[in-house]
Amino acid sequence: MKSLKNTSLLIAIAFMLGNCGGSKGPETTETLAGDIKIDGSSTVYPISEAVAEDFKATYPDVKVTVGLSGTGGGFKKFGRGEIDINDASRSIKSSEDSICKASNISHIELKVAFDGLAVVVNLNNTWVKDITVAELKKMWEPDAQGKIKFWNQIRPEWPKEEIHLFGAGVESGTYDYFTEAVVGKSHSSRGDYTASEDDNVLVQGISTDKLALGFFGLAYYTENKDKLKLVGVDDLKVENGKGPILPSIETVKNKTYAPLGRPLFIYVNSKAAARKEVQTFVDFYLTNSAKLSQEVGYIPMTDEEYTAEKTKFNTYIKSLTK
Repeated sequence: MKSLKNTSLLIAIAFMLGNCGGSKGPETTETLAGDIKIDGSSTVYPISEAVAEDFKATYPDVKVTVGLSGTGGGFKKFGRGEIDINDASRSIKSSEDSICKASNISHIELKVAFDGLAVVVNLNNTWVKDITVAELKKMWEPDAQGKIKFWNQIRPEWPKEEIHLFGAGVESGTYDYFTEAVVGKSHSSRGDYTASEDDNVLVQGISTDKLALGFFGLAYYTENKDKLKLVGVDDLKVENGKGPILPSIETVKNKTYAPLGRPLFIYVNSKAAARKEVQTFVDFYLTNSAKLSQEVGYIPMTDEEYTAEKTKFNTYIKSLTK
C-alpha cells in the first residue's frame, strides 16, 4: 500500500510540473532560417567570415556563404542582384551605383572597422627601412612603367637591383584606395607588377623574392609577420611631422599613419534588408565587429560609432516598409 501511495504522489508531481511548464525550460526564440550570400573585398573577408562562423553557432539554420571576388568584382554581382551583402574596402563608385539603379537595387553603406595598408618587403631586404609617399608614387605611377626599374632610381644609396612590385588586382578596393592615396588618381598605376585579388598570393610572392615590395591590408601582414618586413611610411606633411610611421591599431586610429589608413564597409541590398534573417545578421555583425575585427587583425571603431551604424540600419529598415 505504501509503494502505491508513493507512486501516486510521483504521478501527481509530474502532472503539476507538466502543467506549469517546468519540463520545457525557458521559451526559445523564433527560429531563423534562410540563405545569406556575401562577396567582395578580400580585405573585409576575414571579418565577415569570422562573423558568419559565430552567427552560425547561434542560428544554425541560416546558411551564410562568404566569397572574395574583390570589391569591384563583388559590386558587379551586387549590381546584378546575385548577392545580399558586398564587402567593400572603399565606397561604391558612381558607375557601380548606376548599375544597381538600372537593376532597381537600392542599398545602404555601413562602416564596420578600420584598416591600414601595409607596405612590405622581403625579410632579406637590408636597404629599405622606410619610404615616403612621394617615393611610392615614383615607383607606382603609370609613367614609371619601363622607366623606373632599379632600387637606386628611388634612392641613390639603394642598390642597382631590379624592383619587383606586388600589389592588389585592379578589381580590388585595396588597389583603388592605394592608387588614389599614393598616385593621386584611383585605378591608375603602372601595369607591369604582379597582381592578385588574393592577398595570400602576394604574401607568398614577396616572402620568396629578396627584391620585392608590395602592399595589402594590415591584417595579412599581422598573420605573416614572421615572413615579411614592415616598412614605415612618411607622408612628409607638416601636421604629421613624426617621420616614418608604421601601421598599427593606434596609428590608424589617431590618423598619424597617413594617407594609408581607411574605413571598411559592408553594403546591404534593400531587398535583402527586408528579410528577418538578414536584419538579424547585420545587427549581429555590428554588435560583434569590435571584438572580431580586432581578433583578425583590424582596427575596431568605438562603441558610439557602432551604435550609430545600428541606428542608421534600423532607420533604413523602417523606411523600407513605408
